[in-house]
Amino acid sequence: MSNAYTTQMDAARKGILTPQMEQVLENEEISKEELMDKVAKGHIAIPANKNHVNLIAGGVGQGLKTKINVNLGVSKDVCSFDAEMSKARMAVDFKADAVMDLSVSGDTQGFRKRLVAEVPVMIGTVPIYDTLTRTGKPTREITIEDWFETVEIHAENGIDFITIHAGLTRKCVTSLRTNPRLCGIVSRGGAILFEWMELTGNENPFYEHFDRLLEVCERYDVCISLGDGLRPGAIKDSTDAPQLEELITLGELTKRAWEKNVQVMIEGPGHVPLHEVEMNMKLQKKLCHNAPFYVLGPLVTDIAPGYDHITSAIGGALAAMHGADFLCYVTPAEHLRLPSLEDVKEGIMASKIAAHAGDIAKGLKGADAIDHKMSKARGELDWEGQFACAIDPEKANAYRKSSQPSESDVCTMCGDFCAVKRVSALL
Repeated sequence: MSNAYTTQMDAARKGILTPQMEQVLENEEISKEELMDKVAKGHIAIPANKNHVNLIAGGVGQGLKTKINVNLGVSKDVCSFDAEMSKARMAVDFKADAVMDLSVSGDTQGFRKRLVAEVPVMIGTVPIYDTLTRTGKPTREITIEDWFETVEIHAENGIDFITIHAGLTRKCVTSLRTNPRLCGIVSRGGAILFEWMELTGNENPFYEHFDRLLEVCERYDVCISLGDGLRPGAIKDSTDAPQLEELITLGELTKRAWEKNVQVMIEGPGHVPLHEVEMNMKLQKKLCHNAPFYVLGPLVTDIAPGYDHITSAIGGALAAMHGADFLCYVTPAEHLRLPSLEDVKEGIMASKIAAHAGDIAKGLKGADAIDHKMSKARGELDWEGQFACAIDPEKANAYRKSSQPSESDVCTMCGDFCAVKRVSALL
C-alpha cells in the first residue's frame, strides 16, 4: 500500500485512484468519479487488506452488482481443512465474491494463511469465535487483551473484513430481557459476547474500546462488518426492539469508523417474513447512513430445513431489490449440519440467482444483458448458446443430455409440440 494513504476510504477522500479501485472498475458499470465519491462517503466498501497480496478486489455497495459470500470452516465434530479448501476453490470457480472462514477448531491460523495465499476473492472471519479456540480459555476468563490480540492476528494474516458484534451493548441486553423472544440469541458471536458480558459484568469490549479496534483496522485496511448479534432467528422475532436497538448503535459506530477512514459494512437479519423485508432494508440504510448492507438470507419462513437455500433466495432477491448490497449464502444444510461440497454448490447457485434477480429489479445498468442473450438463444433453439448463458452450464448440459429428443432441435418436454419451432417460420 502506498504511504500516501492508509485505507481505500482515505485514498478516495484524497482523490487517489488505487489499484483495487481499478480492479472494481473493470467489473462494474460505474464511473471512476462515482466510485471514488461513494468510497469516500462510505456508501461503497472495497475490503482489501494490504497483506492479501493476490486479492482481486471487489466493491460492495450502492450502484454495484449485488455480491455473494460463501461461509465455510471446520467444527470440532467435522474437522477437515482440506475439505474446506475444496469448498473455497468451488466458491471461486462458481464466481462467488467472498469467502468467510467460520472455523472453531484446530489450527485456525494455519488455515487462514492458506486461504489468504490461495484464494483471490475477499476473505472474512469472526475473531470472536477464534478467541475461544485460540486461547482455550473458558468464556469468563477471556481478557480484553485476548479479544484484541485475536483481531490483530487476523488482520496481520491478511483478512479483508472481520465481523465484530460491537453493537450488542448492555443497553441492548436490557431491551432483550424486557422484550422476550421466541428464539433468543441465534448469532454465535452475539451469544459468546452476551455470555462474557453476563459472567464478567463488563460492557461489550468492542463497544467500550471501539477506538482500539479502529486503530488496528486502519493500520491493515480491514473493513469492519458490524455484526448483528441480535439478529432474529425466527420470523416472530423480526424487527423487534432488541434488533432495532442494536441497529441504532451500529449506525453510531459507523460514523465513528468513517471519521478514522475505516470502511464499514452492516450485517442484517436473519429470519424476516416477506412483508417486512423491504422495511428492514430501508431502516438499515436510513439508520446506518447508507453504509453497505450485508444480509444472511433473509429467510422468509422457518419451516424449511433441508430447503433453506430456497427460503433464503426468496428473501435475498427481495432484499437486493430494496437495497441490500451483499448476500450471505445459505445452504440446504442450514440449521442441520456442516454443509457438504454439494450443499455449498446449491447454496452458491441459489444466492447468485437471488443477487442477479435483485440487480435486474433495481435497474442496475447492464444486469439484464445476459438474460436477453439467453432469450435470443432460446428463441432460436440454439442449445449451445443457452448453455453459454446459463448460470450453471454443466448442469444445464447434463439435463439436456439425460433425455434426448427424437428431433435434435427440440427437447423431450414438448417434442413436436414445441411452440418456438411451430411459429418461428411464421413470425
